[in-house]
Amino acid sequence: MSAILNTYNRKKIAFKKGKGTFLYATNGKKYLDFVQGIAVNCLGHANNYLNKAIYQQSKKLWHVSNVFTIPEQEKLAKRLKQKTFADYIFFQNSGAEATEAAIKFARRYFYSKGLTKKNRILCIKNSFHGRTLATIFASGSKKMTEGFFPKVEGFDHFKFGDHKDLENAITNKTAAIMIETIMGEGGIKVVPDYCLKGLRKLCNKKNILLILDEVQCGIGRSGKFMAYEYSGIKPDIVPIAKGIGGGFPIGAVLVNKKVASAMKPGTHGSTFGGNPLAMSAGNAVLDLMFKKGFLNEVRKKGFYFQKELKKIQNNFPHIIKEVRGKGLLIGLVLHKNQTKFINDLIDNKLLTVRAAENVVRLLPPLNVSKKEINLALKIITNVCKRYK
Repeated sequence: MSAILNTYNRKKIAFKKGKGTFLYATNGKKYLDFVQGIAVNCLGHANNYLNKAIYQQSKKLWHVSNVFTIPEQEKLAKRLKQKTFADYIFFQNSGAEATEAAIKFARRYFYSKGLTKKNRILCIKNSFHGRTLATIFASGSKKMTEGFFPKVEGFDHFKFGDHKDLENAITNKTAAIMIETIMGEGGIKVVPDYCLKGLRKLCNKKNILLILDEVQCGIGRSGKFMAYEYSGIKPDIVPIAKGIGGGFPIGAVLVNKKVASAMKPGTHGSTFGGNPLAMSAGNAVLDLMFKKGFLNEVRKKGFYFQKELKKIQNNFPHIIKEVRGKGLLIGLVLHKNQTKFINDLIDNKLLTVRAAENVVRLLPPLNVSKKEINLALKIITNVCKRYK
């Protein structure tokens, strides 16, 4: 009997090693990995450049407290500032911590302005922002909050795509609107650029901060470094995680100067956040991601993958209802049973992961090859052929 707490319906597969897009199981089988730790291993498994960077840093210094200056952290923050809207960055260890901090920063901003009752966060109903007490109530999901009452107050909700519901939910107590630029766990739903532009205007008009959660869709996953770039807007706060460490745990919050002005020494902190070992991983990821043409290739591969998936959809419309996504954040909306389809893909040596709305997520590493995409397409086609 396992001593691991039973909070996951784990597949009966264990892996002994990985390389690039592939995982090698303890049973000797080789799998094409289009989960990649759920959009975490942006450069695949055991990337040589990342391995070298972490190894070199591990021989020098793993961890020091944030009460000291950390040069590796300064370097990564500067690079993120140069590539985004942000004026300042705060490092943590995970996406949940990053979104929790985003909530704190928004409330603290209005507190610093004397608007102590302007402290509510407006979110999409049944969204996903993490597993802390605050973030599960931010989700507005009955399933996620069941058994964790009393309710963490301060969150209101509106229906995805319902502009009237959004406007009706805003009050003089609304401090921020927090949404995922592309909803991941919620079913790979892309918020249209015109909606993001309208949201920015609405926030400006109502004196509300705009938080765009890019924990899953940021760091190159959409084909741009940050997914909000497609819309041309500038948010106020953006939590990130997953891809920034290439598999090493890193979270961060990007903020503009306005929001940063409210944060003073002692208002927030993290023991492990921004330690030298983590920062070496983050800087190595950016070394590769910022190479000329890298993100353009992600966009090209994403376009090709989705185009070919839509051909499969056209051939099997009774199985695949819709192809969603942007870049290499892709979802297949199924008519058929989601769990069975995923298990059939596993039996054919392709690993995928579920999302809401009967969606199968496809999350290859950003440096996946066209040959590997074609292999995935072949497996998906073969599985579809088995259904009548």
